[in-house]
Amino acid sequence: MDRLNRYIRKTPNWLLYLIGAAYPAWLLYAAFSGGLGVDPVKAMEHALGKTGLQVLVAVLTISPLRRFAKINLISWRRALGVIGFAYILLHFLVWMVLDVQILSQVWADIVKRPYIIVGMVSLMILLPLALTSNNWSVRKLGPRWRKLHKATYLAVVLGGIHYLMQIKSFQYEPYVYLIVIVGLIALRRLPQKGAKQARKPSRPRPA
Repeated sequence: MDRLNRYIRKTPNWLLYLIGAAYPAWLLYAAFSGGLGVDPVKAMEHALGKTGLQVLVAVLTISPLRRFAKINLISWRRALGVIGFAYILLHFLVWMVLDVQILSQVWADIVKRPYIIVGMVSLMILLPLALTSNNWSVRKLGPRWRKLHKATYLAVVLGGIHYLMQIKSFQYEPYVYLIVIVGLIALRRLPQKGAKQARKPSRPRPA
């Protein structure tokens, strides 16, 4: 496990960003080459949203993996968070610019469909998190940086709810995503063994 963690730490973040950028590029190529079916815009929109949610769920798994499996992916967390945000932002832009296209209709859809409002709130929460995912912001904000980035949990929960609300017929997959998201957040609330022992008062020794 130590060897795996060393390889993970040595992986440069630019490589993760390069891999992350390859997916939207492939979707664009597939859309123009007919690989996304009869409605490539919808297919690209859904693929970006779903993959963005998957990446953000992967971010939530990093702490449990380190705690329970001793796999340390902390060095990847910020890069994966930015990549997940980029996919969600592209998902929104494809919907607004390529799917709806008309600005007045965009507003009408937002008012008419509550799941869009939920998705936009999630996106707005992610925006400052993505903008502050750099070393300068960490130094500038200090302890406030960690508090700010705890909003990730709310954003991902809202993303799961957004996915669930837009399903018109029963499908198990959105429920699985939401259960996994809530479960991963709940895992963080479990007390650590060492911390629990530290809080346990010591019994007085008999005289």
